Amino acid sequence: VEATAMQGKNQLTLTGHLGDVMKESARAALSWFRAHAAQFSVDPDFYKTSEIHLHVPSGAIPKDGPSAGVTMAVALASELTGRPVRGDIAMTGEITLSGRVLPVGGIKEKVLAARRLGIKEIILPRQNEKDVKEDLNEELRRDLTIHLVSTIDEAVLLALTAPSRAHRERRTATRVQGAVQ
Repeated sequence: VEATAMQGKNQLTLTGHLGDVMKESARAALSWFRAHAAQFSVDPDFYKTSEIHLHVPSGAIPKDGPSAGVTMAVALASELTGRPVRGDIAMTGEITLSGRVLPVGGIKEKVLAARRLGIKEIILPRQNEKDVKEDLNEELRRDLTIHLVSTIDEAVLLALTAPSRAHRERRTATRVQGAVQ
């Protein structure tokens, strides 16, 4: 999932071969981030002057299903905080407007796909813990780090790189400037 923010007003653009469920996930991710922007040092009014574009590259394969909410929320948080998503981590999970991460199906297949790509760290819904224990044998789990999360906040903190020094300085300057006005 790719996200970009640009000048505009209060608009969400979704592209890629997305079904209705994925469109709902994208809207939920944006609503959740708007409600929690301040906790990520993003101006809560960012959406008044921004257009958000989420793109799900899919080739010719239509995508639908309740598994992309976490990924969409992380992509939005990355774009709006300026913090890149770690390249060595995979994630899945559906989300609610209140920020809960809901379980998804196909855990074994998703973990195997990530592992085939050389990814050894995975974010999964806490409610899928039973699937991890039952469907992933010890050998498969041995060299994996699986993070079981209950909230979007947890997933975002795990998936984004740490703020750079320049990012921290920019946030401090923005807070100081806001306090002076």
